[in-house]
Parts: sequence; structure tokens; C-alpha cells
Amino acid sequence: MSNPLENLIENLSKLPGIGRRTAQRLAFFIMNMSDKDALSLAHSIINLKKKAKYCSTCFNITDQEKCNICSDPERDSSIICVVEEPSNIVLFEKTGYRGVYHVLGKTLCPVNGLDSEKIRLKELEERIKSSKVNEIIIATSPNTKGEFTAQWIIDILKKYNLKISRIAYGVPIGIDLEFADEITLLKALEGRKIINV
Repeated sequence: MSNPLENLIENLSKLPGIGRRTAQRLAFFIMNMSDKDALSLAHSIINLKKKAKYCSTCFNITDQEKCNICSDPERDSSIICVVEEPSNIVLFEKTGYRGVYHVLGKTLCPVNGLDSEKIRLKELEERIKSSKVNEIIIATSPNTKGEFTAQWIIDILKKYNLKISRIAYGVPIGIDLEFADEITLLKALEGRKIINV
């Protein structure tokens, strides 16, 4: 096998969910693409790396200072849906949710010790203090890390006078939100429960 092809297979194998066999199929597919399509793919990756950054408000991915959701005056900024990753926002947007978001960046792991400085909880508190937030919807994945992170957030936010809700368990326990469809997420949003703090 030639070095350029092997190099591409190795790089594609580094992507999440892509094993060596899938990487091989993708590499051969890319090799058979037209030059125009292959260059377009390469340019879109380079463009993403050069221009994409985190929104200064919610930490969604954008090419501006603020993402299109945070800068939309039609959104209800009094409701903040707290998610783990920017990819979760794409899923919730399909449900028709009209509030805003806050991206934590990761979850807490009780086994590896509490490294709460690595999630963007202080930034969430600053948003609560500086604006008229009425409700926080905690939408972390319903797995061990997501549940632990949700409870940690609830404990921290108890001191604020606002409604705290958790998405309902329409989402199966033990899966990441990325694998849930928009109907399941919509039901989870509709059935969210208020947490008495």
C-alpha cells in the first residue's frame, strides 16, 4: 500500500467511531473522488481549524464573537439549556427548543477525582448573575458521569433564585445524547422535572 494512502487511513482511524476497516473504505472513497470534491473536503477541514472558535457567551462553535443562537433576539435568553458538548446543541435545535445554551465542555468523573475547574460552571454562574435567567435545564447525558455532573451543578446553583429542571428520562439510561433522535429529545424536554432545591 502506498504511503499517502496509508497515511490517510491512519489519520482517519483517529476519528471517534472510525476503525481501521472503515478508515480504509473512506480513504479509497476519497481517493476516487474528483479532484474538485477532494480539494473541497480538504479546504473545509482547514477552514474549520482556522476560523472556528467558541462563542464568548455559550461556548458553542462559531466563526463570530457570538454564535447565531446567542445573537438571535428571538431566542428566550431567560432559559438556559446546559449541555456537555456543542454537538448536543445540534440535536436540541431539531426539537424546536427556543431558549439558549451553555456548553460545559466535558463532564465530571467521580472516579478520577473532582476536576470541576475544567467544566464551564463559573461562566454559567456569571451568566446567571448578569442577566435575567429564570430556568436552567440540565441536559447532560443520562449516564454515570452525566448524572454526577448534573447533581454537582444542582448543588452549586441552589443559592440562586431560579427554576432548575433536568431533562426527563425519555432518553435511555447509559447512552450519550448524540445517539438519541429528535423525537426522544423532544419528549425528554417536554417531560423535564423541576428539582426542588
